[in-house]
Amino acid sequence: MRRRVRDPKVAVLRHFAAAGLALLIGSAGAFAQSGTPAPQDQKPPAASAADANKDNQRKADEFVEASQAINGPAGNPECVWLGRRVVSLMWRDDLDTAFRHLDLYDRFGCPGGHVQAAFRCLTRFGGQIDPKVAETLSSRIHACWINPGAQPQTAAAQGPAPASAATAGNAPAPA
Repeated sequence: MRRRVRDPKVAVLRHFAAAGLALLIGSAGAFAQSGTPAPQDQKPPAASAADANKDNQRKADEFVEASQAINGPAGNPECVWLGRRVVSLMWRDDLDTAFRHLDLYDRFGCPGGHVQAAFRCLTRFGGQIDPKVAETLSSRIHACWINPGAQPQTAAAQGPAPASAATAGNAPAPA
C-alpha cells in the first residue's frame, strides 16, 4: 500500500480556489441586481445644469442681500454661510457638528450673538416650517439671519385683537 504524499502548496491553492469560487457565486447576485437606474429616475442633464445655475444665482443673491442689510461682520459672506449653517444644524439637533461650525464661525471673527438671535427668531417661526420641504427651513433661516427680530404674522395679528377688545369693554361710555 502506497501512500500519496500531498504537496502543501497544492492544498493551499485548492482552499483559495474554493474560497474564490464561493465569493464569485455570492457576488454574482449583487452584480445582477445593480444596474443602471430606471429612466424615470434619471434627470436630463440640461435641466439639472439649469437648476444648478439658478440655485447658485439664488445663493449669490442671498449673500449680497445679507451684506447690504447687515452692518458689521455678520454680513460678511463667510459669516453668513457659516452662521446659517450653524443655525440649521442646531435646528436639526446636530449639536456636535453645530459646535464645530461655531468654532470656525468664531475664528473668522463673526459675532456669536447674531447666531443666538437668528436661532431665537427661528424658534418663533417653528410652526410655519414644513419638515418635508427643505426650502422652507433654509428660506426661514435666511430671513431670520437678515432680520433676527422678525415676528410671525399670525402671532402679531392675534396679539393686539384680544387686548383691544379687553380695553374696549372696560372703557367708560361716552357722555
